[in-house]
Amino acid sequence: MQYSPLGRTGLQVSRLCLGTMTFGEQNTEAEAHAQIDYATAQGVNFIDAAEMYPVPPRRETQGRTEAYIGSWLKARGGRDKLIVATKVAGRSTELAYARPFAIHPDRRNIEAAVEASLRRLQTDYIDLYQVHWPDRSTNFFGRLGYQHQPLADEVPIEETLASLGDLVRAGKVRQVGVSNETPWGLMRYLALAEQRGLPRVVSIQNPYSLLNRVFEIGHAEIALREQVGLLAYSPLAMGALSGKYRHGARPAQGRLTRFDRFQRYSTPRGAAAVEQYAQIAEAHGLDPAQMALAFLLRQPFLTSAIVGATTPEQLRTNLASIELELPEAVTEAIEAVHGAEPNPCP
Repeated sequence: MQYSPLGRTGLQVSRLCLGTMTFGEQNTEAEAHAQIDYATAQGVNFIDAAEMYPVPPRRETQGRTEAYIGSWLKARGGRDKLIVATKVAGRSTELAYARPFAIHPDRRNIEAAVEASLRRLQTDYIDLYQVHWPDRSTNFFGRLGYQHQPLADEVPIEETLASLGDLVRAGKVRQVGVSNETPWGLMRYLALAEQRGLPRVVSIQNPYSLLNRVFEIGHAEIALREQVGLLAYSPLAMGALSGKYRHGARPAQGRLTRFDRFQRYSTPRGAAAVEQYAQIAEAHGLDPAQMALAFLLRQPFLTSAIVGATTPEQLRTNLASIELELPEAVTEAIEAVHGAEPNPCP
């Protein structure tokens, strides 16, 4: 395994992070524990979750992912050897069942959410606590164009960050991060930290894959200059880049088959790009999923790529990508596809 610094914290996190949003929906508790066992045996020390997981979110399963991680921690011990990350939800009506008041990243929500996460994780601290998405109306979750629509009840970033700061001072959270955030939002968090003596965000968890390299446009310079590295989610575009959906295939247990919410990775443009990337992998004798991950691991702004799996074989394949160094001919071919059809699945 390889490791990267987490911001300016002095912590070293594995370049591949175990994503867990399948725990409790597509994976049982025993399967979840087996995944963590295998990942940690391979040197992974970084696990990412969220209060809303598993996905798709449902009242009946909400929080189950964290609970499975917590039962593993209780059974195995070694809490100090892991960097455990989780997230508090942003503005949401879909998650109205999670708390008896409106869901926003405000002080009341953050305090309630962190206590619930700590109970489920069976720990007294969270290493990295992230704001899952902004409270304001802005372009994230596949939306590229920005339309200015201020909200009357918009939670100021300063309130969110100050609330997180209180958790840091209380020892319940060690570091804070953001997710699905825009360049403006990331810089606003950094400015407020400097101006008000609030915690400095150490990471940004946004989508990044061969099908979605939007991060390179506005975020990458910030990530490098400010040392706020990317935690790349959906690095295989929900499995599309593994090639398992090629030629219209729909494997029964595939995420894109089972859940409608991920259709942004099933567009005609996306399918065409996937086919071209798969052909590059085939021409060079590479596994397409490993090629896609290895390309991400080359990026200097990347702290860690978050890999999820539903089967042991998928997890083995994904983690083995850390050993793959792409030949220049492969990266040139990838760049040629990207240049002709950039970001088909933002």
